[in-house]
Amino acid sequence: MINWKLDLRLIALIELFIATLMGVPTIIAAVLGEREALIGFGVTYLAVVIFCAAILIATMKPESKNFYARDGFFVVTLTWVVATAFSALPLYVSGSLPDYSSAYFEIMSGFTTTGATTLSEIETLPRSILFWRSQTNWLGGMGIVVLFVALLPALGVTGTMLVGAESVGPTKDKLTPKIKTTALWLWSIYVGFSVVQTLLLFFGGLSLYDAVTVTFSTMSTAGFTTKNSSIAGFGSAYVDIVVTVFMAIGGMNFALYWRLFVGKAKSVFRDTELRAYLGILGTSIIVSAAYMTVSRTFPSFWASLRYSAFQNTSVMTTTGFTSTDYETWPAFSQMILFFLFFIGGSAGSTAGGIKVVRVVVLYKLARYQLKKRIHPKGVFQVRIGETILSPDVISAIATFVGVYIFTGLIGALILSFSGTDVFTSISA
Repeated sequence: MINWKLDLRLIALIELFIATLMGVPTIIAAVLGEREALIGFGVTYLAVVIFCAAILIATMKPESKNFYARDGFFVVTLTWVVATAFSALPLYVSGSLPDYSSAYFEIMSGFTTTGATTLSEIETLPRSILFWRSQTNWLGGMGIVVLFVALLPALGVTGTMLVGAESVGPTKDKLTPKIKTTALWLWSIYVGFSVVQTLLLFFGGLSLYDAVTVTFSTMSTAGFTTKNSSIAGFGSAYVDIVVTVFMAIGGMNFALYWRLFVGKAKSVFRDTELRAYLGILGTSIIVSAAYMTVSRTFPSFWASLRYSAFQNTSVMTTTGFTSTDYETWPAFSQMILFFLFFIGGSAGSTAGGIKVVRVVVLYKLARYQLKKRIHPKGVFQVRIGETILSPDVISAIATFVGVYIFTGLIGALILSFSGTDVFTSISA
């Protein structure tokens, strides 16, 4: 049985927590005199307070404090749905989007770091609304529930169940015995990188507003920007380089950064997935840049390298930023992007995709099957580093990849039915 009262009480507390995070965009709206946006945030605060107060009063005395895995899944799922419902209100009430369904889509895309948008003229929206839109990327990258667990004391087993149920980004790696400490570590690393990137962009010529909003979408590998033409709108090689580096950082397993911090550097450099991630990304960048230089897509090798590094990193980490029109690239370079899109970033990162470690396992499984055919009596094993993978784990990975590809193809088929071209249908 689901512990309804305790679960609803937790959801209400998390919603109040999220509402407090709207403080910065609300202040921006007030300072810039964005009246419609300010009204939108005000209506949202009022709606959240009424909703949460009603739930907290109704669930004042839960019959039981037992919290199980099913409660964790219920709380996390409903938290995302309800959080999106309230967080979309500023966009709708301010008139930034024509209807509530579009506003809901935009914010759900933000929280899930999908990066899809219905907006074409982004720069016409109030700056406070664009800030909140980008902030949802950043919150979703590491996970709102994980931040809640990190900051709220004495959750105990409840916090463990919540983090386990969310399973977003790096949260699946338990770095320390206490889940609260793990959550705090991960968010500290995430915030630390965000601060560094913001400062680099700010001192590189961007306004503080642009530096922060770009950082929000870079570290979360989500892709929202305040420009119609994405990062290309800044027209800066320096910005391209900084964003490329931090997209790559966001695509790595955050547990590796913790290992570096506690002095376990050797285990980091021996990490199979990290080597594969950097190898695949580095090779794709060099090969694509060389090909575009030969085909004279760009005037020099360095220009080809700049755009190749940015776009290949953006696609592999599923960030979705653009610094140039890659649709004008040669077919070979576009196909590299296509394959990187499916591979994705590392497990335990904020990136999406199949994940590099699964691709490595599939490669080793294929090699294992080939060896078995050549040497039927030989004894072989599938390993990742020093770990021998069990048949159950291999089967689960193969099943996941199969379902992932099948679901993607079905989605592409549905989109193509509406008239969307093949490449867009698949990449969407």
